[in-house]
Amino acid sequence: QVQLVESGGGLVQPGGSLRLSCAASGSIFSINAMGWYRQAPGKQREMVATITSAGSRIYADSVKGRFSISRDTAKNTVYLQMNSLKPEDTAVYYCNADVYVEAKRKMAWGQGTQVTVSS
Repeated sequence: QVQLVESGGGLVQPGGSLRLSCAASGSIFSINAMGWYRQAPGKQREMVATITSAGSRIYADSVKGRFSISRDTAKNTVYLQMNSLKPEDTAVYYCNADVYVEAKRKMAWGQGTQVTVSS
């Protein structure tokens, strides 16, 4: 099994910054990619940013230039630095991991962390 534990959400004013962290643990053989998704009330879950084992990064157009994803491979941890936050960034942010567990490929999700951008 794979567990993803997120931290770093909270309330921030527009223009502020937050840093999310997600640590993966369990019977992980290898990690193909990790990323962040978000879901606002009444909307579908959407990809925010992903990073592969090779270090390739993909960002949603809405966060390019403001968010940055990074990883610590030794700790199986991924980070999302969010700058210049806007009210429309308000959502529950979910960590995702594409991993191999005992030779089987699996997708794991964290429990979600709330990010609220409001004055």
